Amino acid sequence: MGVGIGIGTAGGAAPKLVVREVDLRVRPLRLRLPFRFGAHTLTACPQVFVRVAVELEGHARAHGFAAELMVPKWFDKRAAFTPRDNVGHLALALSNAAAAYTNDAPATSFGLFARHCAALMDAGRLQGLSELSAAFGAAVIDRAVIDALCRATGCSFFDAARANLLGIDSRLTPDLAGWDWNAWLPMLQPLARIEARHTVGLLDELDSEQVGDDGLPISLRAVIARYGHRCFKIKLGGEPDADLARLRAVHAVLGATAGEYRHTLDGNEQYANRDALKALLAGLRELPTPLYIEQPMAREASFDAALPGDAVAPFLMDEADATLDAFVRGRGAGWRGVSSKGCKGLYKALINRARCAQAGGRLFMSAEDLTCQAGLALQQDLALVALLGITHSERNGHHYGDGFGIAPAHEKAAFVRAHRGLYDADARLRIDGGMLSVASLAGPGFAHAAEPDWDSLQPPAAAPEML
Repeated sequence: MGVGIGIGTAGGAAPKLVVREVDLRVRPLRLRLPFRFGAHTLTACPQVFVRVAVELEGHARAHGFAAELMVPKWFDKRAAFTPRDNVGHLALALSNAAAAYTNDAPATSFGLFARHCAALMDAGRLQGLSELSAAFGAAVIDRAVIDALCRATGCSFFDAARANLLGIDSRLTPDLAGWDWNAWLPMLQPLARIEARHTVGLLDELDSEQVGDDGLPISLRAVIARYGHRCFKIKLGGEPDADLARLRAVHAVLGATAGEYRHTLDGNEQYANRDALKALLAGLRELPTPLYIEQPMAREASFDAALPGDAVAPFLMDEADATLDAFVRGRGAGWRGVSSKGCKGLYKALINRARCAQAGGRLFMSAEDLTCQAGLALQQDLALVALLGITHSERNGHHYGDGFGIAPAHEKAAFVRAHRGLYDADARLRIDGGMLSVASLAGPGFAHAAEPDWDSLQPPAAAPEML
């Protein structure tokens, strides 16, 4: 893939831009199946959409888009706040970032993020937001800015990132001082296909052939029959005996239906008691070995003491990865992996991927989903995974969510036409033999060739009422 316009090639200067407008809208989503992660069960959720207008040196004004679910009780699990409070906090983070970015002095896209990162995190803390919530606004708006940059320059996200048109450097990450971004980024080879790792939720039916009224699978056995998955992510609830019993039941189904399968485990911060975690780890020695164990303990306890050193699999940081330096601090406690999630920030993912490369194989990165919905959110997250070279990625939005939901028919049809390899004729995610084709994400812009119907969306003040 060539950068086309001849600016910002590897080793050159990234273009500077100014964000002139940030428009925020929301759309309600009702899940087709309840999704329990940790102690919370999600049945409905707002999705935020961002549209920015950007002026780029030497180019006409361009628009960029992004979207993300505003999931309650993941960004902030504190009991003092309700799900509506959580969504309000995410809306506040978006408002903070939009105000900081609009009509600011010219900067590269990464430079804009770097200029405001610390101040936005500080503002969020003063407003009572968790660190993950405080970072959410910039994480989503940054993707829209990158989309506008790519559209203005006529290149794909992959080309822009590999040529460092984003202007990424190590000003925020002293541990990467001296890291040659302009030499490393072109070495990334975007994938054309990604294996979909299916999420087995705590409420999911396992062994029947259960299918919904929409014709889509409900039970684990039915999911495997339809999509051909060979890679899975299994949720844990925090009680070792119950979790081990559930795991034995899941493995019985996988062993009978999925052939040579692989799996990961996700604790969603539920193992705050280290004795309980040790009991889980002891029981896991009698079960098939997972690739890794994701965030078993609360984020607040993730840096306090060393993780068990004799675990059957390495530990992967997710909710604890709330700041740019979290993965660096976590290594001393025994964390060896870190997740990529669009809702945590694209720049953070690239920075942590560079840290893994710098470590020469001693650290690793995964790709996890926060019920990314069909359209902008799904496509931009998959494009990031493809760029990072992560061969399998958790995908759960197509299973628990309802595709494009209440989006107008012409919006769904436009996305299907633009991304025929990614969606089927019914605007549902296409998974063949457990694999996703992401080749259509390589066109100009950030991973999309269709746009949401803006007039069908609602103002952000409506978001808390959509739960």
